[in-house]
Amino acid sequence: MKKLLLILLCFPIITIAQYGKKKSEKSQFETIKIKDEMPYMDMKLKSINGLSYSLKELTEKNGVIVIFTSNTCPFVIKWEDRYTMLEELAKKNNIGVAYINSNYKKRKDDDSFENMKKHAAKYNYRFPYLLDEKSKVANSFGAKTTPHIFMFNKNLQLVYKGAIDDNYKDIAKVKEFYLKDAMEQLANGKKIKVSETDPIGCSIKRFKP
Repeated sequence: MKKLLLILLCFPIITIAQYGKKKSEKSQFETIKIKDEMPYMDMKLKSINGLSYSLKELTEKNGVIVIFTSNTCPFVIKWEDRYTMLEELAKKNNIGVAYINSNYKKRKDDDSFENMKKHAAKYNYRFPYLLDEKSKVANSFGAKTTPHIFMFNKNLQLVYKGAIDDNYKDIAKVKEFYLKDAMEQLANGKKIKVSETDPIGCSIKRFKP
């Protein structure tokens, strides 16, 4: 009888503990919110140029754009012809840019460090392309796709997250230039009119601790 009573008393505690664990796992990669501070801003990430940078170091006068990207995702390839335009606009508006590859599960093939170098050369990346070796940055940001855009102001607070624009297939058919507009508004000290959009792309092949 005493053993039965002890089991009954312990059961709710075990149930609550398990529930708490499941809830924590579910929200583990929740996307950061507008006005949130940049996670892991001081963590050094290896760049394809052989140097290491923190996202804080790559922040310019008006902020920084973090682009989670990859080498072979069809959505990235479709949007990639716009990367050069975005780089020029970012430079003009004193906003830094960091490309991040977090595809841990494809690190031995398509998204290897060597293939990152080749891809950046092919598409003429002019800002650092960083290796997020065990998806730590992607997990802390709650990045979902490649591409997935996060723009921070000079105080490293999130001001925009989501897609580059509203048509990955054809730039001629774009009606809403989300990131371009957000950059110009940020640089001119204006409120970001559209601060959140849904990211569209391939899922990040992340490391799950």
